Amino acid sequence: MTKPPLQGPLLHVPVLAAEVLSALHIFPDGVYFDGTIGVGGHAALILQQLSSQGRYIGIDRDEEALSHCKQRFSASSVSVSLHHGSYHNIKSILERYGVQRVNGFILDLGLSSLQLDSDSRGFSFQSDSALDMRFDKSQSETAADILNTLPSPDLANIIYKYGQERRSRTIARNIEKCRPLISVTDLVEAVRRVTPPNHRNRTLARVFQAIRIKVNSELDHLNTFLNNFIEYLTIGGRVAIISFHSLEDRQVKHRFKDLAREGRLTILTPKPLIASAEEIANNRRSKSAKLRVAERAS
Repeated sequence: MTKPPLQGPLLHVPVLAAEVLSALHIFPDGVYFDGTIGVGGHAALILQQLSSQGRYIGIDRDEEALSHCKQRFSASSVSVSLHHGSYHNIKSILERYGVQRVNGFILDLGLSSLQLDSDSRGFSFQSDSALDMRFDKSQSETAADILNTLPSPDLANIIYKYGQERRSRTIARNIEKCRPLISVTDLVEAVRRVTPPNHRNRTLARVFQAIRIKVNSELDHLNTFLNNFIEYLTIGGRVAIISFHSLEDRQVKHRFKDLAREGRLTILTPKPLIASAEEIANNRRSKSAKLRVAERAS
């Protein structure tokens, strides 16, 4: 019997929600590992399909997001374990909860509305705040540390590698000239001075993405996860990963293909699933989302 939706803060609309639920092929008594639970958008939907014998392990580096989940799922009949940390530490997290195998993994690699709309964390170039960009506030290094200390060649490499921005060297040199950069406005101004107005917002988005990825070691953590998750996924279990830019999607695609060639994984999405026109109209964040799903074969 379908249970009523769990109540809680509606701060984040989960992208590709129906596709994720269908793709995971939820086993009611199963164990599910949500490596980026955020404020629980996908989790709320998956929990409705789990029985009281099921288990949900939610991980996030953002303690503010976890506090929302704690409130949101406090009355759940399903066992919900919330853990502050990074999803790439699969082994230690599962050992902590006495779990050896899971029936499904889900990662939503995008930012939540909680993070994007924050007026103090610096994730968006559209509102001023400190240059923070940390998912985990207990981490010492911030975006300001990187922007104010690295030599311009190193900054250029970061902006080019993680942001795919072709003006990376010019931007990095001007960032160095404009130091110290304290606020989002400072970084925006440093970029503005050396870029043409046409498509400048795209340039800013790429620069902010690059610095955020560096601050949080996002691609390194994803790579570690992709190299290890198969060992903890039960045969017939599924993994669903939503990415929002080509760097992430390429890593997922290539690793799935490697595991498929080894006969360990069956790829269920030869081409990634994308949002419908209707979903994009209702949630613009979903426009760049790509969902790849695979099932453990052996």
